[in-house]
Amino acid sequence: MSGLHLLLRFISLFVIFTSSFTLVVGLSGCHPDQIQALKQFKNEFDSRNCNQTDYLNGVQCDNATGAVTELQLPSGCLTGVLKPNSSLFHLRHLRHLNLSHNNFTSSSLPSEFSNLSRLEVLSLSSNSFIGQVPSLFSKLTWLNQLDLSHNQLTGSFQLVQNLTKLSILDLSYNHFSGAIPSSLLALPFLTRLDLSENYLTGSIEVLNSSSSLRHLSLSHNHFEGQILEPISNLITLKFLDISFLNISYPIDIKIFSSLKSLLKLVLSGNSISSTSLGSDSDVPLSLEKLGLSGCNIREFPNFLKSLHNLEYIDISNNKILGKVPEWLWSLPRLSTVTLLNNSFTGFEGSTEVLVNSSVRILDLALNHFKGPFPNPPNSLTVLSAWNNSFTGSIPLEICNQSKLALLDLSYNNFSGSIPRCLSNLQNSLIVVNLRKNNLEGSLPDNCHDGALLRTLDVGFNKLTGKLPRSLLNCSSLKFLSVDNNNIKDTFPFWLKGLPNLQAFTLRSNRFYGPISPPGQGPLEFPELRILEIADNKFTGSLPQDYFVNWKVMTEDGSLYMGDYNEIPGYIYEDTIDLQYKGLFMEQGKVLTSYATIDFSGNRLEGQIPESIGLLKTLIALNLSNNAFTGHIPLSLENVTELESLDLSRNQLSGTIPRGLGSLSFLAYISVAHNQLKGVIPQATQITGQPKSSFEGNVGLCGLPLEQSCFAPPTRQPKEEDEEEDEGLLNWKALVIGYGPGLLFGLLLAHVIASYRPKWFVKIVGPDKHMETDPVTLFMSMDSRWDSFNNKKSVESTM
Repeated sequence: MSGLHLLLRFISLFVIFTSSFTLVVGLSGCHPDQIQALKQFKNEFDSRNCNQTDYLNGVQCDNATGAVTELQLPSGCLTGVLKPNSSLFHLRHLRHLNLSHNNFTSSSLPSEFSNLSRLEVLSLSSNSFIGQVPSLFSKLTWLNQLDLSHNQLTGSFQLVQNLTKLSILDLSYNHFSGAIPSSLLALPFLTRLDLSENYLTGSIEVLNSSSSLRHLSLSHNHFEGQILEPISNLITLKFLDISFLNISYPIDIKIFSSLKSLLKLVLSGNSISSTSLGSDSDVPLSLEKLGLSGCNIREFPNFLKSLHNLEYIDISNNKILGKVPEWLWSLPRLSTVTLLNNSFTGFEGSTEVLVNSSVRILDLALNHFKGPFPNPPNSLTVLSAWNNSFTGSIPLEICNQSKLALLDLSYNNFSGSIPRCLSNLQNSLIVVNLRKNNLEGSLPDNCHDGALLRTLDVGFNKLTGKLPRSLLNCSSLKFLSVDNNNIKDTFPFWLKGLPNLQAFTLRSNRFYGPISPPGQGPLEFPELRILEIADNKFTGSLPQDYFVNWKVMTEDGSLYMGDYNEIPGYIYEDTIDLQYKGLFMEQGKVLTSYATIDFSGNRLEGQIPESIGLLKTLIALNLSNNAFTGHIPLSLENVTELESLDLSRNQLSGTIPRGLGSLSFLAYISVAHNQLKGVIPQATQITGQPKSSFEGNVGLCGLPLEQSCFAPPTRQPKEEDEEEDEGLLNWKALVIGYGPGLLFGLLLAHVIASYRPKWFVKIVGPDKHMETDPVTLFMSMDSRWDSFNNKKSVESTM
């Protein structure tokens, strides 16, 4: 055995030994048979994503008996089928079992869970379990917490009557159907019940109004009967979510007046009775959070005026007209106000009406607000006012918000310059979106060391000057868009110093010069997913290794960058305008599973780099309207996720690679107006394109073009004197048509000439002499026959 083989074997044995040793050491307080069961359980699945240390950290054993009492797997640890004979069910002393967020593909819930009769906590959420809950689950009488949420479980759930110790039950996001059993709401210790996102129907019966239930969520079901009155008897409720119930009658909020302890009420997606919106409505005065989104409300709910404990109000997606009442901002504890997608036009009161408000999150987007923006509250963390008609300058008072994390004033009519004082907020600002306004001047130096900025979008304004080099200080920057301005600068190679930059668009500015780094090496943006530099004045060629360092696009798997969890209570999505599949469109959520390159509308030349084939996750590639030459890269067939390819209006030559026909996701392709030739690959996704995708290439043939790649036979000219034509010899026909049989023809001609000389004389004519070569005479006859056949062939196709 070679030294290399010995070394590899030693390493393999060492890894196995250390893995087992780590497992044993980590479970030093556990009995050997329990350790063996844990090892077997882990080995029953694909556990490559399972961190060994985390796996051990989730195991606890009883100090006296050595029995495993708690097993909590890390998320994504195991993949495979959970079988009834799993060694898991040998751990009969388990009291706490959490297998959530694994992938037990196509697994039914094994009835053997009933063997773990000492379980007190069982969490099986987000595991892809299917089928019905086994009836033997009713034997788990010590359970006080059961979580089966986010699976694909079906049927009714009638097994709870024996689970009398249940305190928390979560069956949400499944396919349960039927009515809610009356025994469920009668469980004496039940405090939290979540049945949302199922197919439950019927009515609800409350047998005991003195139950312990504090949290009830029934949202997104299909109840048909009267359920509101029984719910109003659950007087201990503090949280009630009955949004999107699909009931046919409007809800009168007054029905909840008996719920004196209610703190959070979500009625979104239901119709609300207009009579219950008045200031005299009797509603729970204890309410802190109220959700009324999509309730077909046409007037501002005046009963809010009496809710002095209100912290959160969502009345988005309604049809409310007019101005926001002044009294709203005087509610003493108000923190979050969402007025999104209504028809508000302004604010009652002066421009100072918001200043003294306690509001931290203010969402005014998708309304009809106009005029100057009022001075904002002093404690804002989120200000979203996109898609309105605000005018004037951006208020400088915004710079006084020391905790402002998100500023989105896009799609308005703001003018003037971008406030330079925004640099004062570098320790808090994460998102600045001023897209599609009328802002002028240059982009200010708003980035200093330690800045938290993730998104900067100033596209579609009237900005001039150059890109500020201070952007390098925003080391957290992921999304940078300055498209559709008048910025004049060279390509910012220096931005390679931003380690997290993933989306970058310079479209439609006045950028100029080469886009290849000095020295003609690869471009240094390893995390880049989106690069849009279309419609500028970039020149030069691209080296063959140009895309080598775009590592994130060369890796298989989904792409993700839109993570803004640092903004509590608000979800933000970056958007970008892309030329995609031949159309301009605004893309939301572009940062999830999306990669695109657009170099169109410049003056780039030379060959398209073969290294483009390394970008496996590329979805859209647009190199149109340049001066690229050479062939279409064969390596494009490796870009298997490609959906849109535009190489039109260049000077490309050669043929269209057949490999493009294997790109199964390719929905759009255009190679129009080049110098391509040959057969268009006859794959469905290519032949299904319009003719315009291939026009302007004289040498191309095949579908979808009308030009066939197989020319019909050439029609012979009509003989005017057949007798004279019989004596002519067509040497081209001789070489092409009769070359293979030349020897046989010579022999046959000699025989015929020897025995029938008079016949030849008659055919040739009286002015021909017998000295004529027999071979010539024979070929003359054959040429006549060939001419006759060609004539018939042409006539038959007419």
